[in-house]
Amino acid sequence: MRRQIAEAKRLVVKVGSALVTNNGEGLDHSFIADCARQISALHDEGRQVLLVSSGAIAAGMQRLGWTTRPHAMHELQAAAAVGQMGLAQAYETTFLDHGLKAAQILLTHEDLADRTRYLNARSTLQSLLDLGVVPIINENDTVVTDEIKFGDNDTLGALVANLVEAEALIILTDQKGLYSADPRRDPEATLISEGRADDRRFEAMAGGAGSGISRGGMITKIRAAQRAARSGAHTLIVSGREPDSLLTATQGKDIGTLLYAVESPLAARKQWLADHLQLAGSLTLDTGAVQALAGGRSLLAVGVTSVDGDFQRGAAIACRAPDGREVARGLINYSSSEARRIAGHGTQDIEGLLGYIDSAELIHRDNMILF
Repeated sequence: MRRQIAEAKRLVVKVGSALVTNNGEGLDHSFIADCARQISALHDEGRQVLLVSSGAIAAGMQRLGWTTRPHAMHELQAAAAVGQMGLAQAYETTFLDHGLKAAQILLTHEDLADRTRYLNARSTLQSLLDLGVVPIINENDTVVTDEIKFGDNDTLGALVANLVEAEALIILTDQKGLYSADPRRDPEATLISEGRADDRRFEAMAGGAGSGISRGGMITKIRAAQRAARSGAHTLIVSGREPDSLLTATQGKDIGTLLYAVESPLAARKQWLADHLQLAGSLTLDTGAVQALAGGRSLLAVGVTSVDGDFQRGAAIACRAPDGREVARGLINYSSSEARRIAGHGTQDIEGLLGYIDSAELIHRDNMILF
């Protein structure tokens, strides 16, 4: 598995706020310069690297003289706007020192939830990589709201890995990797060298949230690895404080925690569906419908017991079992009002209830992803 990291030609590298801002003290220019040096070395090896960088809000806080992360959205957005200027400038300067051009890409969840914007973002990133440019990616915190945010840059890193079909996601953090327990509290805790990204035991080991500067913590990195694995990308969690940790990781050496993908990459359309963080609504299914989906069949209206939300035809919708578990999601062929009218009815009844029939299936299996 580590050999596959060494052979990867396209990598997404995510660096956290604690590293970029030296635990909130301001932009750590020495770390940024060292990061650029290592990425430049990877470019010399013929690899393509996309950098997902946290730090805008933390850098803005330092510039504004704030010692505590604010909670008000407008203050967070202001800090991001101030900090993003310095962050972009720092990366541009350090990459130019190595003869590389950098490009700033600011994304919101809406950019990836809308199919057209998703494809546009993909094309832009592909063009930058073809030109030998290093994309520096961050969430557009100056305009994002709680309802549409990625939530943390670990998640964003995984989504970018899926977007460009990267072979590996490398998360540089202030910890050596995932431990069997919190090493700050348990002296018997041991470093996990590797495991399957879909091993649910790792979530229990990951513990709680991150620091006052970062938004994530180890749990978001575990979930990012699960998400990245959907497109076949392996995730490596390593300490960014160790010398040449990025180069060591990409040489296939035993460093950090490797969470490897075991499933075949999803088709691009289904991968896009899986990456939706916010859905327009949900359908509750009866037991028979849940079993039918598990058997690879499309969802018919007769298997729906209730419809929640207000959505239009083509929206991304969650499909839930009677106990509330999400068992699938997909693009629905009817609006919420139409779905409510035909829920529980057979296909032969749709035209009589609506006056027309647009599709025999509520959600076709080709537009659906199972969980």
